[in-house]
Order: sequence, then C-alpha cells, then structure tokens
Amino acid sequence: MPEGDTIYRSARAMQRAIGGKVCVGFETGLAHLARVDDDAAVAGRIIERVEARGKWLLVYFSGDLILLTHMLMSGSWHLYRTGEKWFMGRERMRVVIRTADWQAVAFNVPVAEFHTERSLARHTQVPKLGLDVLSDEYSVEGAVARLKAYGAAHPEAEVGVVLLNQRVLAGLGNVYKSEVAFAAGVHPFRAMGTVTDRELEVMAERAQKWMKANVIDGAGDGIVTYSGNRRTTGNSNRDDRLWVYRRAGEECRRCGAAIEMRKQGVAARVTFWCPGCQPRNTGTQP
Repeated sequence: MPEGDTIYRSARAMQRAIGGKVCVGFETGLAHLARVDDDAAVAGRIIERVEARGKWLLVYFSGDLILLTHMLMSGSWHLYRTGEKWFMGRERMRVVIRTADWQAVAFNVPVAEFHTERSLARHTQVPKLGLDVLSDEYSVEGAVARLKAYGAAHPEAEVGVVLLNQRVLAGLGNVYKSEVAFAAGVHPFRAMGTVTDRELEVMAERAQKWMKANVIDGAGDGIVTYSGNRRTTGNSNRDDRLWVYRRAGEECRRCGAAIEMRKQGVAARVTFWCPGCQPRNTGTQP
C-alpha cells in the first residue's frame, strides 16, 4: 500500500524525468480531467515541478494548473521512456503526461483532480495536512507537540488511529503505524491520554528515521514506485524486514510472544502488535 515514502520517491523520480520540461501530450480516461483539458489544453504547458505532501502527489503546470492525485490502496505512478512498453494494461491507465523523452503514467489512481492554487487551498485536504514526516520542516519536537496537542484535545483517541490521522502527522500508513508503536512499546489501542512524553518521542523519532531510510537515493531504481523494500528491523532478508506488520500469529522477534492483529477505527484498518512488548495497561493513567 502506498505510504508517504512511496509518494516521495514517485515525486522525486518524476521531478527528475519531467520536471522543468514541456508537456507535449496529455491523455486521461477520467471524464472530469478530460473536460479541463478540452477547455484549457495541458499540452504545451511547462511541468514546473512535481512534489509530494504526505500521501498526495502534485504536478504543477504553468498557467496555474495543478494535477492532484492520491493513490489510496492500489494506485501508482510509473515512468517510461518514449516508446517503452508499459508494465500494466491500458485499461488501468488513468493519466498520461508526455514529454519529448518520457511518459509519466498513473495506473489505478482513484483520486485525480485538476486545481488552481486557489481551489487547492479552499477545496482539498492538502492545506489541512499535519507535519509531513519526510519534509525538511519535520522535527521530533514538532511532531511530539502535535501529538500531545491532539491527545490533550482527544484523550480517548486510540494511538493507532491518531498515527494514521493525516492532519496530525502526514505520510504514515498502516505499515509504519504498527512499526513505530512497537518501537515505543505502545499498545496501538491505548488511549492518547495515557501515552508518556518519552513514548511520543520514540514514535516521532522512529517514524522519521525509518521513512527516510526508505527514500534515500539507491533505496529504489528511481523510476518505479514502491516495490516492497520497507525495512525497520535493519535486516535485509525479505522475510525479516519488519517487526510486527503482517506477522500475526508469528513469534515476536524480541520476546517470542505471538503477534496479534485486529481491525481498528471507523475505517477498519488492520493493526499489528506484540502483547508482550506492548502491554495494554501502561502509561501515565490506569
């Protein structure tokens, strides 16, 4: 599932390939995008920049036109050199941005919208995003302050739900939610009002450390989006990369207890934890 690191790597690769170049062709299978293209052609505009904000990817075209996409569970951006065969079938194509040398193709993207700077600020979730874990502005102190403020306002909110709240911290998804809670020894179903400052610090620090480790140059090939290399244990073996995520019923790598899994929150997102390393009844309150 695409998380903030996936989108960051996709945006970086696209910026290197098509950023600053002239769009020579635009194609879409989405009627609402096609209508905008019919009224104000995308082709001929300069692709000013491509950037990631949390789990959103934004392509800025000259003339105040912004393509905003969100991958949700299955979308992805791919880059192909002109004339190169696509890895996915055309029926899955949602958007194609062409330059003289490259094609940026969005497959299975469920959210794709055109905006101006004004409409982006007024009518989307993007301006409401919390501190982006992969941004230059991120700091452990800043992240702890946001988590504490949210916890003070919502003391009964569950830790795992808050870590996924993009208005608190932007970029974390299901994998990192479970992994950073494990790193801090925090049960993901604990109430925010019971979490200590030290536990918040560990979660904030590990979130940045592990996500940044997966976006350094060389972490991927620079063209295809996330391919399964997330790693939090430090082990490069494919089966030993993560502490708890997708390991329900298996032994904890630290204490040997059986990893547990349960759906959490109104969106019923799966959460994994170790009952030995992450006891439920800890923290500052009963």
